[in-house]
Amino acid sequence: MKAQDWRLVGDEEILKSQQDLKKELFDLRFQAATEALENPAKIGLIRKDLARIKTILWERERAGSRESTPQV
Repeated sequence: MKAQDWRLVGDEEILKSQQDLKKELFDLRFQAATEALENPAKIGLIRKDLARIKTILWERERAGSRESTPQV
């Protein structure tokens, strides 16, 4: 998914997707270690999706802290 698409998704769904992607990445790494991995490029795709999710969560957290910060 593109970052633009992730921004349209709610926090709960993003967190669930993050957990699912972490589990999938673990499984792919395990398959790579046992040389049973069919598509090694998939590891990179999962890592990039996780990075996108973390970036969007960070952006939302940052935007929330700006709103609660009193302006002088």
